[in-house]
Amino acid sequence: MTVTKPKITWKSIVLPAVGLLAFFLYLYLFNVDIPEIIAIAQRTDFSVYFLAIVTVLFETFFFSLSWYFLVTFLSVKLSVVRAFMYVWYGIYIDIIIPAESISGEISRIYLVEREQNGTSGKVVASVVVQRLMGMAINIMSLLLGISFLILQERVSGTLINLTLLLAAVITVFLVLLLLLCVKEKWTLKIVEGGIRLVEFLTRGHWKLTRIKDEVIKMTKMFHGSIKEYGHAPKSLSLSLVFNVLSWLFSFGVAYFVFLSMHVQVNWSVIVVTCSIVVAIQSIPLGVPFEAGLPEITMASLFQWLSPNMTLDIAATATILIRIITVWLRFFIGFSVQQWLEIKAITAKKMT
Repeated sequence: MTVTKPKITWKSIVLPAVGLLAFFLYLYLFNVDIPEIIAIAQRTDFSVYFLAIVTVLFETFFFSLSWYFLVTFLSVKLSVVRAFMYVWYGIYIDIIIPAESISGEISRIYLVEREQNGTSGKVVASVVVQRLMGMAINIMSLLLGISFLILQERVSGTLINLTLLLAAVITVFLVLLLLLCVKEKWTLKIVEGGIRLVEFLTRGHWKLTRIKDEVIKMTKMFHGSIKEYGHAPKSLSLSLVFNVLSWLFSFGVAYFVFLSMHVQVNWSVIVVTCSIVVAIQSIPLGVPFEAGLPEITMASLFQWLSPNMTLDIAATATILIRIITVWLRFFIGFSVQQWLEIKAITAKKMT
């Protein structure tokens, strides 16, 4: 089946910039001292900050390995290096296109299908299983982090309720996704219903018979691949281990940023804050979460959960973290995306 390439428009490219403006508006409304933020940033130990940059590279590499073991088990030919590049491509698409939770996954499916036609069902299965793992890890991170804060008596009832709500919402999506994985008839009914709805809305102008056959074929391949994973404990275990390592390294980014600022922060604060941000991002509601909300959420939680931390320090740490997790990723992902597309165009001209 031919997978449509994710479309990039100038509107999607400005989202990260709009996010920065929204964050600075937040700082202005809460009377945060901008010159003080600059002064704090200037005192940063950049040798330690560089470790945060290295950490995000390892985080992405381990995430790529997690996906690599899943997709190659299904006899899809993909090298570790290529998996690494496809993940960077997906990160770039995630940042610039709304519905961050799924746009990067669609781009990975597209890239593999473009090279190996007829593998989309298998690739979909691999990204779905990896998403299931990520959702389970996210739930555990939320619950463990908030539990440690409760034991230390450093958390309010409001945050406990928010954390439990997010954990419950992710659990609901996790269960629904699991049901779609094991109930092939349900998935086929949803696919057929969606196609009939499109035909009805277009008043029959779009004849989707051919597409319907391809989608049903892909769906059956997807469910066949899911069943194969039931007999692959080694591949699933390796994928889970590298997924957990990726999560741990993602927490390390914030840790090294605070360390570079000579600020001591409890690990539980980092785990809860980062998990809440990821939890909101992972809920597929089509919300462009790279539009100021992560920065506002992160700065507020850091300051809220750390009694001795001023909002100036929390805001500075947030900016330094987001420089790595958004802008560094953006430029690396953009470079990879350009290189892969130029290579694809060159290969097409030579054939």
